[in-house]
Amino acid sequence: MMKIFTAAQIRNWDAYSIEHEPVSSIQLMERAATASCNWLQDHVLNKKITKPAAKETVIKIFCGKGNNGGDGLAIARILISKSYKVFTYILDTENKSSHDFDHNLIQLQATNNNIHFISDKALFPEINDHDLIIDALFGTGLNKPMEGLAASLLQHINLFKARVVAIDIPSGMYADKTSVNLLTIKANDTLSFQTYKMAFLLAENEAATGAVHILNIGLHKAFENKEPAQYNLTGQAFIKQIYRPRKQFAHKGNFGHALLLAGSYGKMGAAILVSKACLRSGVGLLTSFVPACGYEILQATTPEAMVITATDIDYSKYTIAGAGPGLGTGEEAVKLITHLLQHHSQLKNQSSGEGCSLVLDADALNILAAHPALLKQLPANTILTPHPKEFERLFGKTNNDFEQITVALQKANQYQCYIILKGHHSFIATPSGKGFFNNTGNAGMATGGSGDVLTGILTGLAAQGYTTLETCLLGVYLHGLAGDIAANKFGQEAMLAGDITESLGDAFKSLS
Repeated sequence: MMKIFTAAQIRNWDAYSIEHEPVSSIQLMERAATASCNWLQDHVLNKKITKPAAKETVIKIFCGKGNNGGDGLAIARILISKSYKVFTYILDTENKSSHDFDHNLIQLQATNNNIHFISDKALFPEINDHDLIIDALFGTGLNKPMEGLAASLLQHINLFKARVVAIDIPSGMYADKTSVNLLTIKANDTLSFQTYKMAFLLAENEAATGAVHILNIGLHKAFENKEPAQYNLTGQAFIKQIYRPRKQFAHKGNFGHALLLAGSYGKMGAAILVSKACLRSGVGLLTSFVPACGYEILQATTPEAMVITATDIDYSKYTIAGAGPGLGTGEEAVKLITHLLQHHSQLKNQSSGEGCSLVLDADALNILAAHPALLKQLPANTILTPHPKEFERLFGKTNNDFEQITVALQKANQYQCYIILKGHHSFIATPSGKGFFNNTGNAGMATGGSGDVLTGILTGLAAQGYTTLETCLLGVYLHGLAGDIAANKFGQEAMLAGDITESLGDAFKSLS
């Protein structure tokens, strides 16, 4: 698991490394520059050039006068030493230059004279489509929007189609707060160091960051180990610690009995998808409650599930209940969710401490949004799985992704529930105030029914005795990983939600 530190924490990490390794700040900058140059060589400069006019890549590096600019100057020097054609442009403002910038400028001037100071718009260089642009103008220390000559330079760079690689963070972007409606560099790639910035994990910044690549520059591990972080990014090694392989003498009674409330006329596909995913997640027994019109459909398509249609449900038979996919929001559906909330205490997981007793998705969320008083009836450790629009209906409109994350954490604490805000890096908000971003999944999962599959996985895992946090972390990871496996097989455009379920077996096997 990777800790997501704030910009201030990362600066403290640099300082800690300088003091305890020990290493000088100049040497640390050299590491960052060397790692960046290695990436550029491996992924850009040594790639075969396909444009007929691009006989030789010209590298144009734009530097500010702070430490981000110092990185750019060091990159220029290293690339020149490797015989690349490099032009360096320094934004010459009244801002005082940093010590490390000055050091690297002296070194670069000793070996190269293609250094140009920009003090006026008339000095902006021409940019060709086959140029490689390195953005090292402003780093994470930025605390105000772009203005004046700096803003004009960013606009100038953004006019062209040349490939842009941002160093550490695209200039103009904030690391820890929203940059919506701000002027930023539009990078094709962002090379950042040691760990993700939170800004890189939110959809609102995708157009500015492009593809994000995290480069290891050897910051001191002791700081990372002891420094707390509000946000974390999950990874395979961490998820493997959660996953519990089956014991040889296990039987179906060891893995819980899940109840799913799903489906309505015309939406029985959702009931099938959520049921199959629950079964594929390893649940011991599954009973699916569906309307009478869907009884034969589910019996024929999902023979492993038991099916009931009677409205008088004995919840004491079941470990956990999942509800919402395809349920509709009519009067009968409202009665069903209301009845579930009134009798949830009969579910076996309700008395298990950290165990989850309810997973609510889709129309169950829409019913909660339309009847807010029902939110107060949620049992502790309920899992809610909204996509952004469902989240908005539940908790109100937010102005940006950062604000949405903040509201998710507030509501998770208020209702003592877990909120999985679905997206590319799905975000798990916990009652404790900690948040987790997921690192699996792809755009092929943006298809009808994908959320139903997630609900089935979560319900099945919770039934097997995973804690609510474990259920969320493992379930979201497996869902995304199965989506990645399906995308490799079918391509993102051709993927179906059912392909995610069919790929769950390979996802589980990758954890064993």
